[in-house]
Amino acid sequence: MINLEEIKEQEIDLDKVYDYAEFPDKVSGRCDNCNSAYFKSSVKGGIFLRECRACGMKKSI
Repeated sequence: MINLEEIKEQEIDLDKVYDYAEFPDKVSGRCDNCNSAYFKSSVKGGIFLRECRACGMKKSI
């Protein structure tokens, strides 16, 4: 399990897909990296993936 304090101190890796349950939004509905509210969403294999259109940060919801 990822510790939230560790993630806040380190940079966000845009190549990694974060799990929402382990790393919820700092501000609901906003990207943790750039604070944008504009996402593109996709579903594949029963997994809902949310990707920020501004910076590319991905979260599995």
